[in-house]
Amino acid sequence: MTQHQQLSNQAMGYDRTSIMFSPDGRLLQVEYAKKTVKQGTSALGLVCGDGVLLVADKRIFDKLMVAKTVEKVFQIDNHIAATASGIISDGRVLVERAQILAQQHNVTFDSPIDVQTLVKEICNVKQMYTQVGGARPFGVSLLFAGVEEDGSQKLFVTDPTGIFFEFKATAIGEADTELKDILESEYKEGMSINDGIKLCTRALKKVLGKEFDVGRLDGGYVSLKDRKFKRLTPNDFKVK
Repeated sequence: MTQHQQLSNQAMGYDRTSIMFSPDGRLLQVEYAKKTVKQGTSALGLVCGDGVLLVADKRIFDKLMVAKTVEKVFQIDNHIAATASGIISDGRVLVERAQILAQQHNVTFDSPIDVQTLVKEICNVKQMYTQVGGARPFGVSLLFAGVEEDGSQKLFVTDPTGIFFEFKATAIGEADTELKDILESEYKEGMSINDGIKLCTRALKKVLGKEFDVGRLDGGYVSLKDRKFKRLTPNDFKVK
């Protein structure tokens, strides 16, 4: 066996498990999970002056599909929403876990859960699956948006590795680099939800090109005024 073949076999071994570090300190299966997110549908999140907004592409791939049955923005609690990019079935499991955690907190402490506390709990689950034999990492990133009791507005991105970051505006999924470039040039702190919807619609229209249609967009926001989640309709995305 040549030296090249030996190295290839070694690399394949590290590649086949998520719990073994490669010689250069990488967990290859976790890195592949992050690449899966890059192939998922695009989603954007914006902190606005009057709430926190989430907009996602539903990527309707069949003309006979009932578009309104495809959900990409999920209500976690009255004051928290989420969207996912990557393997959506993985995202659904984590969303349901988040919904249960939020309700358990309400019952136990008679108060709504903090957004960051919920995000940490979900990221703990994600991190655990990067070091458990016989299981693969979650191939999904989640955007969490919410408004705290003190009125602070939160937007978090959770990574397949189990790490999370807070943003004023960001994007995940396919074309996330192009979408972030648009946000960096056009996003303004304190902009209204309506202006945020227009910005997200323009951004997705630019990256989707001929495939763009308002019918394939899903969205919702948590209002700063009453801390309640409100779902958007296709008419809300029609940029005037």
